[in-house]
Amino acid sequence: MSGIQRRHFLQIAGSSLATVGLSHIDIITQGDRYGKILAKNTPRKLALLVGINQYPEGGRFTNLSGCVTDVDLQQQLLIHRFGFNPKDIVRLTSSKNDQQPTRDNIITAFEEHLIKQAKLGDIVVFHFSGHGSRLPEYDRAVRNCLKRAKNSTLVPADLNPEGWANDIMGRTLFLLVSALNTENVTLVLDSCYSGGGTRGNFRVRSITGHRFRPSPQELEYQQQWLRRLQLSPTQLASRRCAGVAKGVVMASAQANQLAADADFSSFHAGAFTYYLTLYLWQQTATVSSAIAQVSNALPPQYSQGPLADGNVNEPVYFLQQPAFSTDAVITKLKGNQATVWLGGVNQQILPTFDSGATFTIFNHDGEAMGEVELASRQGLIGETVPLQGQLRSSLQPGSRLQVSSRVIPADLKLSIGLDPSLASEGELAKEAFSAIRRLEVVTAQSGDIPYPGGVSYILSRMTTDYLSYQQGSDLPDVGNIGLFTQGLEVVPSSFGQAGETVSAAVKRLEAKLKSLLAIHILKKTLNSNSSQLDVEVSLNLVGRQEEIIAKASTSTSRSNSQGAPPVYPHILPLKQLFQFKVQNHDSSNLYFTIILIDSEGELVVVFPYHWPVSNEDMELKAGQTLLVGDSEQLKLQAIASGSGEALVILSRSPLTKAVKLLQSLAQEQNRSSGPVVIERSPVDVVGSLLDDLSDYRSSDTVTVQRVSAAEIATLSITFEVS
Repeated sequence: MSGIQRRHFLQIAGSSLATVGLSHIDIITQGDRYGKILAKNTPRKLALLVGINQYPEGGRFTNLSGCVTDVDLQQQLLIHRFGFNPKDIVRLTSSKNDQQPTRDNIITAFEEHLIKQAKLGDIVVFHFSGHGSRLPEYDRAVRNCLKRAKNSTLVPADLNPEGWANDIMGRTLFLLVSALNTENVTLVLDSCYSGGGTRGNFRVRSITGHRFRPSPQELEYQQQWLRRLQLSPTQLASRRCAGVAKGVVMASAQANQLAADADFSSFHAGAFTYYLTLYLWQQTATVSSAIAQVSNALPPQYSQGPLADGNVNEPVYFLQQPAFSTDAVITKLKGNQATVWLGGVNQQILPTFDSGATFTIFNHDGEAMGEVELASRQGLIGETVPLQGQLRSSLQPGSRLQVSSRVIPADLKLSIGLDPSLASEGELAKEAFSAIRRLEVVTAQSGDIPYPGGVSYILSRMTTDYLSYQQGSDLPDVGNIGLFTQGLEVVPSSFGQAGETVSAAVKRLEAKLKSLLAIHILKKTLNSNSSQLDVEVSLNLVGRQEEIIAKASTSTSRSNSQGAPPVYPHILPLKQLFQFKVQNHDSSNLYFTIILIDSEGELVVVFPYHWPVSNEDMELKAGQTLLVGDSEQLKLQAIASGSGEALVILSRSPLTKAVKLLQSLAQEQNRSSGPVVIERSPVDVVGSLLDDLSDYRSSDTVTVQRVSAAEIATLSITFEVS
């Protein structure tokens, strides 16, 4: 069968196809007035948020970039989603506007703000973003029961005493939590205890502790709390062996994993904190379901698996937040302009929230009040165009927003970093890349973060250090040239042979880079949280529709559900036929296509699969359900382990331009049925599809394509094959 000739892991209509693990999340509310409504007849809500970017120079310390953003993310979420009073949130960050997060300040704030104020039944949240480390565990009973010789620590912002560590030990944190007069306690820890330094284009939130011992001050402080709590060391050891002190702990990574301080191009943040808060803007969740969903959402490049311990079946923060989802919230009104916090927007599509993007404003009763338009954006903060008339007078901080339309730059580029391992060949690489349209080449800079603005991929030689990060077999040899992700994960099948020049490598990778660019553009249409279409897509085994492997739906479909959404396994068994179930709950007929993303950097259309094709063949009528992968012409089967993703794109309007090009490709590949590989001009094909989904808007400086939430839905289904 033409066009599908390499060894892949998904079998389609007798041929094989692999989908790449480019994960997408499966994935505000009111402000002060709505927060007060939520707070009526509810317990007090107290939070202590710690974020440390700046550490002492030299020694065991390196600076971080995203920890203060983590505090911002949590603060906005707690206020506008969970109804916290801003006066009940204490921030300790390395920002000049906040009290500094030294050891004494953290301990004092925990005692004064949390322990002394919290009453029975109150809500307490403690968040820490910064470096973690490990110190010797002196309690033999704990060493034996937990089978570890080290005690995990939080590293504050001030210098170590001479010869000692200044860390706050896990043992100390356990005692502090034990002293709280409430069981509704949540610890969120975005740090880790292995590795350290920089990996690819993000830092690791860990520093070494093997040369240090706990300070006498730390050990004496623990003794003070033992006396206050009237606990013997034996009793404390027994409690620590039994589990968390109270409530629940949500941690960013397993004990032997990294926690990424990540570069999201226009801002830095902890990967875990960002995806956790993003998910909670959109969903009602228990702790266990939130951690499961965030684990699925975290891209593989971060190499971290979040975990939770304690009362994991309770709602997150022990509060049931409103069931509706929103994308942004107004945080400030000044004159006739509003400041908008974009905490509910996935960073993957954040570039489409710029000048010209629009939001619908909702009041606390869920009624639409009008629209606002963005004038500019910096990171997660947007500024609107001037507000007019009654809309201006009716808005207030806390007004929640849902996306109406987004803008996709017509010249959107794929950024490629040039690794220092290329050395003097960097100029040759730039020259070779110049022949490929819409690629942006970024040279590595000195310092901890080589590409401060972020890159999509990194062209590099395989080095001994980079090889040590890889897992699995069949890895490239040291010295070979290929592509890495930002986190230095090998891009499958991108490395050449020994002796290849950098110019030859770029030429060899040209087709792959064009396909990666096409995927990059296509994914800017993802909008499951904001689409106004009412649709669902699920993945299941043939003949077993009730056993859902993975599912995606629009926020409209989710709005009628109560409680936490189900957690699906996202695990597809080997050598079993599977299918997609596409449901149109909307009142209008829709047109749709399904595209799989191949590990070789290709896009493959699996619906439609009858050729020639017309718009009518791609129509899904109102109320209709269609199964894709249950016919003799299209059988889907996984035949080897790997990761996969499908993009399901639905539109109120016919996909006329895309149909024309797909028809041409099917004819070239001599097909009357079956999938079509988009191997020729993938950027043009995706461009035609984008033309069908959008309309052009030009100004004096830029041309963009406007994508309306009322007109399209692009959903992602991800899974692992095992």
